Amino acid sequence: MEPDISYDTNIKGRYSMNRIKIKHKSTNFLLITLLLQCVTYLTAFFDVPTARQIFGFVYFTFLPGFIFVKLLKLDKFEIFETILFSVGFSIAFLMFAGLIVNESLFLLGYPRPLSIWPLMIVLNTLILIGGLLVYIRDRGVEVVKFNVSKTSPLYLLFLTLPLLSIVGAMWVNVYGNIILLLLIISVVSLFAVGVFSRRILPPRFYSLAVILIAIAILYHSSLISKHIVTFGSDIPVEYFAFKLTQNNAHWSSTNPFPGDIGYGRTNAMLSVTILPTIYSTVLNIDSIWIFKALIPFIFSLVPLVLYYTWKGHVGEKYAFISVFLFIAQATFYTEMLALTRQMVAELFFALLFLVILNKKFGSSNKIICFTIFSFALVVSHYALAEIFSIFIFVALISFVVLRRPSRNISVGMVVLFFVVMFAWYIYTSNSSVFDSLLFYGDYVSRQLSDFFNPASRGETVLRGLGLEGPPSVWNMISRIFAYITEALIVIGYFGLVKKRAWRQSGNGEHFVFTSISMAFLAALIIVPGLATTFNMTRFYHVLLFFLAPLCIVGGEELVQFVFRREKELFVSVLLVIVLGAYFLFQTGFVYEVTKSESWSVSLSKNRMDALRLYNDLGYVDVFSVSGVQWMSKNVDYGKSSAYADIVSADNVLRIYGGVFYIDVLSNVTNVAYNGVVYLSALNIASGKMYGMGLSWNYSDLSFIFDDLSLVYDNGQCIVYQKNR
Repeated sequence: MEPDISYDTNIKGRYSMNRIKIKHKSTNFLLITLLLQCVTYLTAFFDVPTARQIFGFVYFTFLPGFIFVKLLKLDKFEIFETILFSVGFSIAFLMFAGLIVNESLFLLGYPRPLSIWPLMIVLNTLILIGGLLVYIRDRGVEVVKFNVSKTSPLYLLFLTLPLLSIVGAMWVNVYGNIILLLLIISVVSLFAVGVFSRRILPPRFYSLAVILIAIAILYHSSLISKHIVTFGSDIPVEYFAFKLTQNNAHWSSTNPFPGDIGYGRTNAMLSVTILPTIYSTVLNIDSIWIFKALIPFIFSLVPLVLYYTWKGHVGEKYAFISVFLFIAQATFYTEMLALTRQMVAELFFALLFLVILNKKFGSSNKIICFTIFSFALVVSHYALAEIFSIFIFVALISFVVLRRPSRNISVGMVVLFFVVMFAWYIYTSNSSVFDSLLFYGDYVSRQLSDFFNPASRGETVLRGLGLEGPPSVWNMISRIFAYITEALIVIGYFGLVKKRAWRQSGNGEHFVFTSISMAFLAALIIVPGLATTFNMTRFYHVLLFFLAPLCIVGGEELVQFVFRREKELFVSVLLVIVLGAYFLFQTGFVYEVTKSESWSVSLSKNRMDALRLYNDLGYVDVFSVSGVQWMSKNVDYGKSSAYADIVSADNVLRIYGGVFYIDVLSNVTNVAYNGVVYLSALNIASGKMYGMGLSWNYSDLSFIFDDLSLVYDNGQCIVYQKNR
């Protein structure tokens, strides 16, 4: 009697069919990769306008990382999670591949390794090798499909938000801010409807809504001018470091200005040297738009990463509300837009926490992803890397003390991160980053002598604690809503402690990270000088990565205390009112409607005081840029010294003139022979020159101009030169 083998045959048949199906998928993927590479080469070779920029950006920002996702067999993700990891891996790939090209070709005697064809050939070759590996491994990756059936009208309205933002930002310079005002009202309204109606905005659309809101809010601020708006932050130095790398087609790991630690630590970051150089070179795009449009687009993914990090702990709806709080805080769409290296780094910062807290990762994939994103974070931004090292080190110690071993954080991971971080920071840019760390540590220790002086914490901390009086009634109301969000965060944390959240399965690491964030916030308030090392607004923005969901938990606790039971509708009403009002004040909407003092460049620049617009917010107009461009063409800085006030020296001259050191005008300035003096639109409008904490009337410095000749004047910008 022959054995019955029909069952085994059936299994074998199904297995063969699966292999044929997978093989077919892998073959198609390889062919698509080859086709995309052909298009990339053709658009670059013939320099096809628009197609080269749009197609090239999507290709280099998504495909390399998507190949890596397939190689790691990360097949349990939703489509937006797949996009997030694909972009994260792609950005890391561009920086690391660019670094390899930069170092290897330069050592082989090629003086300009970051030129177009070395980059195109190496990057595309590596991408093709990845596609071949996917084909050889004979496995297709299934990702959860995004179901667009039964699309609601609100979904379509969300799609219009980025368009409203872009059109409104251009419209405001000619016709007024009505479209941007409509955009802000639309965001608040759609947020409220999304919270209250699962039928109009089902939870499956929350992720799309998050990314569209983030893009719209960022672009309404970044696209307000065709020039870079500095918002008083570091982008002039970042842009200068990028231009030096781009012009040389080579990044030097040594500090070109050895005496300047500030520039040295910026130069050590690949996020503002090699990364934008690659984009500028392969896309042939005006470098200004890389900083104004492409990097902010990448940064818009950070709220989406946070949504996926939070929804496993507070649910989809409350994660959506938490993300809105993160976006609503003004730092997200003002100061951050002038911190390119931090925008890039925050993507890796958020992805690292998602990797640690996500249960979909196997142990080997978790280590691989942690390693890649750790390297990427370290070479993107030193301060965020240092903050992350504090988080994982304290978390590891906490689990040891509590005798609750973590499945997601190991000693090896912590050691790996510290080794990578200190190795990079010590051996690049003359160890400027490491020296800065020692300098700020010494600075904080010296400030401890002022422990009982509240002013030593800085104005922002005092304002946040309610110890600084508001300048107007509208500012007072704005602060009330800000204080409510802060109070709800504190209530929410104590609510978690009361519920013993750390004992709940799978919440241990998240609760520990949340506790570290609260302790960090307390330290910023208590320790003199600590908040000023990074800027309190930036610290608070980063800490919202774990504090934002506490606001929602605090709302639950407050409603439960008042009504003796939790009522979801009342919690939603409370949060929508508080966060909606908070957003309207933070964006400057209320100040613009009431025509009161405003800090919003997007909404109020046409009626804003010149000093605030040009100095505090770093707005640059076309007249000032034209004057600098004239100087670049007509002044030999090797033979002539340049003079300007501190505002122009740190902003427009550094970005558009490519001059790092400018002699700052003061009441003791003596202009050298052939020296040129630059006066910006701010100087003309205010009749003042600004130094470090000082200012002088134009008449006070008239002796400077007595023997100067006028060589350029466009009505809003003037250049003088000394010819005798």
